[in-house]
Amino acid sequence: QVQLVQSGGDSVQFGGSLTLTCEMTGYSANTYCMAWFRQAPGKQREGIAILDSDGRKIYADAVKGRFTIAQDTADNTLSLQMNSLKSEDTAMYYCAAGVFLPGRCIATVQAFGIMRENFGFWGQGTQVTVSS
Repeated sequence: QVQLVQSGGDSVQFGGSLTLTCEMTGYSANTYCMAWFRQAPGKQREGIAILDSDGRKIYADAVKGRFTIAQDTADNTLSLQMNSLKSEDTAMYYCAAGVFLPGRCIATVQAFGIMRENFGFWGQGTQVTVSS
């Protein structure tokens, strides 16, 4: 059974940086696609970063160039490095995992967008608050 345990949420000032981590257990690296989602108050949960099992990545336009998704296979940790944070980045952040054949996750995202329905395993969420 896949389990995702998150850490790293915090309050930061505008323009600051923060790294979120997600410890993953019970999964196979070559069959899972990893993602970060976020949900701001009153808004739907949105996918912001994808890491396919073949190493390819996709980012939402809102975070492209500022956020970096990465995976450390040595300790099975997924991370989200967030730089140049803005007030609109304030949200609850979730890591997620979905079962895909290598390369198929990226193809699905390119065709249909980053859809939460494609990810069956979720972290508990961590709050990121950006203040001006």
